[in-house]
Amino acid sequence: MKAPRTAIVGVHEHPRRVEPDLSAWQIKAACAAEALADAGLTWSDVDAVYDASETGPGAGLAIAEYLGITPSVVDTTSVGGSSYQAHVAHARDAIRAGRARVALLTYGSTARSKATGGAAFQWNYGPVAEQETPYGLTLIGSYALAARRHMHEYGTTPEQLAEIAVIAREHALRNPDAVAGLEAMRIPAVPLTVDAVLGSKPIADPLRLLDCCLVNDGGGAVVLAAEDVVPDTRKAPVWVLGAAESAKSVDFGSDITSSAAVESGAAAFGQAGVKPSDIDIAMIYDSFTITTLMILEDLGFCAKGEGGPFVQGAGLRAGDAGRLSLNTDGGGLSSSHPGMRGLFLLIEAARQLRGESTAQVDGARLAVAHGNGGQLGTRHNAGTVILGRDRP
Repeated sequence: MKAPRTAIVGVHEHPRRVEPDLSAWQIKAACAAEALADAGLTWSDVDAVYDASETGPGAGLAIAEYLGITPSVVDTTSVGGSSYQAHVAHARDAIRAGRARVALLTYGSTARSKATGGAAFQWNYGPVAEQETPYGLTLIGSYALAARRHMHEYGTTPEQLAEIAVIAREHALRNPDAVAGLEAMRIPAVPLTVDAVLGSKPIADPLRLLDCCLVNDGGGAVVLAAEDVVPDTRKAPVWVLGAAESAKSVDFGSDITSSAAVESGAAAFGQAGVKPSDIDIAMIYDSFTITTLMILEDLGFCAKGEGGPFVQGAGLRAGDAGRLSLNTDGGGLSSSHPGMRGLFLLIEAARQLRGESTAQVDGARLAVAHGNGGQLGTRHNAGTVILGRDRP
């Protein structure tokens, strides 16, 4: 008997980026209800729950009680920003094995209003406590190390990194929720230029303020279902064609210009039976501009070291002549990054393939949603999901 296929059948993103009157739990629950309504399903249909414990220790177990459901599968995998790509892979496997039929993924954060609900973990073990923290390495510092090394090895320029922020802002300005969010955070909702990015405040050389993601409140939910459930759902399904994970840590001989996406991307594309050149929509984690540039290389959209010229000349804007469109919701750089962005990548990829994006790409049929958890330049996790309009 052939294993059942899996599809995304419901999505919802919390529309507001500053939400002082709600808790992260309330955001998660509201998004879950809306995603189930989008799917045309009910709470009683959910038999698997996936949670990254971003609202605190044990939250992955408590979320089922909070939502009033009794799932047979509870998965609390927490690997930072790539947690939700891991959840898709795990939900697909549970559905294939017949252990679940409808899976619910939720995320909620009040990282801006209450400084809570962002990343679910803090580095506090051996190598970090002994060899990094005492010498002042910060989160952005680890990305800056990767960026400076990439510049040294391949001649990448600050102007090329800035182009990623410029593209993200162009897409954000077509997204009403992103525009309202920028205004609520007192960030001018205006186009960016490369000069504006280069002229913004230095944070960790060579990264500047506009090379860095937003910090906002937000949340979302995704509903996945087995193919026998799909005929009962409201909208066209978005099929999971491939999903894979990988992890990487560093030692004295590591190449910090390469990420774990090399392994997860190759596996996911192999499962899907497609190539990077086939992809229409690339939803790539953009905690910082260097994150996106390195991952584009590591997923095979261009060769290692060619990311700089690629982002300048590949036509990555929705509607450009180029085939690939990048972070069409505005990305973490200009739309939403409440601490862990992986779920939003899935939501926008699904919207694109359903024809519902605010920066819609005509005829989009294939998308990749790639999350990065942890920190480039040190230890991190990669999750790659390939999605398609057509059933495999």
